[in-house]
Amino acid sequence: MRIGDRQRVDGETLRVELTPENVDDLWHLSHILEPADRVSGDTTRRIQRDDDALRDTGGEREHLSVTLSVTDVEFGRFANRLRVGGEIVSCSREDQLGHHHTINIEVHDELTVKKVFAPDQLSRLEEAEAAAENADVVVATVEEGEAHVHTVAQYGTEERFSKTAPTGKGDYAQPRTELFADLGMALSRMSADAIILAGPGFTKQDAKSYIDSNYPEVAERISMVDAASVGDRGVHEVLKRGAVDAVQEETRISREADLIDELMKGIATDEKVAYGVSAVGEAAEFGAVETLMIVDDELRAARRGEQDWEQDIDSIIESVEQQGGEVVILSGEFDPGQRLRNLGGVAALLRYRLS
Repeated sequence: MRIGDRQRVDGETLRVELTPENVDDLWHLSHILEPADRVSGDTTRRIQRDDDALRDTGGEREHLSVTLSVTDVEFGRFANRLRVGGEIVSCSREDQLGHHHTINIEVHDELTVKKVFAPDQLSRLEEAEAAAENADVVVATVEEGEAHVHTVAQYGTEERFSKTAPTGKGDYAQPRTELFADLGMALSRMSADAIILAGPGFTKQDAKSYIDSNYPEVAERISMVDAASVGDRGVHEVLKRGAVDAVQEETRISREADLIDELMKGIATDEKVAYGVSAVGEAAEFGAVETLMIVDDELRAARRGEQDWEQDIDSIIESVEQQGGEVVILSGEFDPGQRLRNLGGVAALLRYRLS
């Protein structure tokens, strides 16, 4: 997420300029935007003219700048867009004021959001912004006699290691293991959460076997995909196939699964955990919450007044953050979030056991 100008306009209300840079950013926005928020952006709208009405043509589409008072938000995972609907409260054509309209927000579309941001919503924006600068995935491409390592961040790719050395027979040839050793050493210096090893033929499998034996801590982070090329072209091929997006999602879900496993173990042994909004709220009052976990759609429902929780969830979140705890919002679309929903949608890992 690219965050532009940020201004406080009235009390707790902020106006923030945003540009989503990938589908994950659109998903984050779908959990930040709420009814009555103001969203501004460029769009097209079919305008019915007087002569069109006589011919029943449906009108012509015009480019407009609009501000909506949001009524509904829909994330289209497979359409790669976010649909934001609402009443037009400001428009480059005054005769459109008061009409309902939907803005389709896609990757790289600029928009302005005006709202009172909850603390976790601001944190979510800042985490999305930081993700654009951090290389959490490395792509290593290898073929006979050649190896490359690229970091992948949301702003683009950057080559960090490259070696070309003939292998096999000949005066200048070197053993294949030397190439694999240099590649393993380069990868061992990378702090990325996941490594994709790609390339044509069986060379990548041989490289993986060498790394398994000599750099086991690196091998644990490696997944393999096929690619017809190496270097920049190979990385482009990996990105185009969606392999990086899949690995990033798996990494996030894996972390959520670890938290839920720890929670379930604590429940089974009556250890330092709490679940359900009442128990978690009580733990927060005592400053006992180390990690607060909430299902994203349950949180949205609570903020809309559609969730019958005994305590205000935003007060719990604020209390946990003030006491140095971590707040983790889990996606309800995947197994960890679904397991948490079965426990009431809210749970916590505690610093100490409450009597």
